[in-house]
Order: sequence, then structure tokens, then C-alpha cells
Amino acid sequence: MAIEVLPAVGRYDDFVEVVGVKKPGGAGCWCMAYRDSRVPNDERAQYMRDECATEPGPGVLAYVDGEVAGWCSVAPRSTYRRLMRSRTIPFVDDRDAWSVVCFVVRPAFRRQGVMHELLEGAVAHAAAHGAEVVEGYPVTIAPDERVDVISGYVGTSRLFEAAGFTQAAATTGHSGGRPRVVMRREVSG
Repeated sequence: MAIEVLPAVGRYDDFVEVVGVKKPGGAGCWCMAYRDSRVPNDERAQYMRDECATEPGPGVLAYVDGEVAGWCSVAPRSTYRRLMRSRTIPFVDDRDAWSVVCFVVRPAFRRQGVMHELLEGAVAHAAAHGAEVVEGYPVTIAPDERVDVISGYVGTSRLFEAAGFTQAAATTGHSGGRPRVVMRREVSG
């Protein structure tokens, strides 16, 4: 099994395959909850089409043996309206960290290490675009605990630790009732 992680720029159709709403008239996140949730549902697809058409793009996609398998949203924190106004996720310092805010792995590709590869690819993508630091806001769970797909979209602190991140701050945020932390990794741009 070969996993490759690529920027979403120029890959809108693959982004839609992983994140897009397939049901006509259906509502969905379209990975807009952190970017700007004020964008109406019927305009989200075009918003993300535009994001996928411009550098640095809205994130990265994972491919398993050439088939799109997963998504990770990563961009400068300053581009995420919800993070800039957050009362629960603090700023660690004045740098514009690149933020990893969500993961989506298609069901057929779960439990194969795709999230690990997505996180490494997100860090590489951020570094290639001059990031000094990358951060995420995962949930903390017990060593023997698993997290459900719904609240696990933010990742776990174990996932981030395995990728060389360290806890930088506590938060008052929660996902699925679990506490979240700020995890950071310094990178050289």
C-alpha cells in the first residue's frame, strides 16, 4: 500500500470526493466550520473550489495506491475566522502558526495510518509555504481509549505526539465531550 499526500491545489474534484456533500440540496461543513461558517450552504462548494484553485490551497489530500483516501485542512491560523475569534483556543504567541483543524478519512481507508500520513503531509505543506510553526487542537484521551469518528475529526494528542508535536497550551475547548489541547511543532520554512 503506497500513501502519497499532495496539496489540494488543482484537486477540487478529489476534495469533493472526500469532504463534499453528495446529496442534492444537502447541507454540510465543506470544511467551512473554522474558515467562515457564515458562508451559506449553497455557496460553500464554490468557496472551496476557489480555495483549491489558489496557492497555498486549503489543505492536503492523501492518496492510497492512487485513490483519494483522506483530507486534512491546514492553512495559516489567520485565515480561519473561527480560530481568530475563539474564546476557547488560545494564541500561544504572536506568530501566525499554520493550523491543522480537521481530518477526514474515507471509511474504506480507516485504520491504515492515513491520518498519520496526512499530518506529516500537512506539516511539509506548511513548511514549503514558509511556516515557522504548525499547531493543532486535538482531543486528549486515555492510552487505551479510542475516539469516535465524529469527535475525532480534530485528531488526538497521541497522533500529534507521534508526529513530533508537543503540548503548548491547555484550552477550554472540547470535542465530543473530551478536552482539547494546543499541540505545536516548530518547522523550518
